[in-house]
Amino acid sequence: MPANTQALIDKILALPTEYMSEIENYVDFLATKSRRLVALDRLLAIAPALEAAGAPPMTEAAIQAQVVAMRAAQCDRSADLS
Repeated sequence: MPANTQALIDKILALPTEYMSEIENYVDFLATKSRRLVALDRLLAIAPALEAAGAPPMTEAAIQAQVVAMRAAQCDRSADLS
């Protein structure tokens, strides 16, 4: 484990326990942000192949519909885990 990782762990452990849920929420936020960036990179990587294959570009409305559908699916999965 890198020294900076251990230093971060030590700082977290030094905080009052009341902050642990806030820390966990922030770490979850960062993990979600990271996953989204990876997904965007994957999408951008295949964009030239889609264009070369003659696939029509998505409209703003189609993109928004996909976002809404994905968020609904995530909410459904979260509800199933509860």
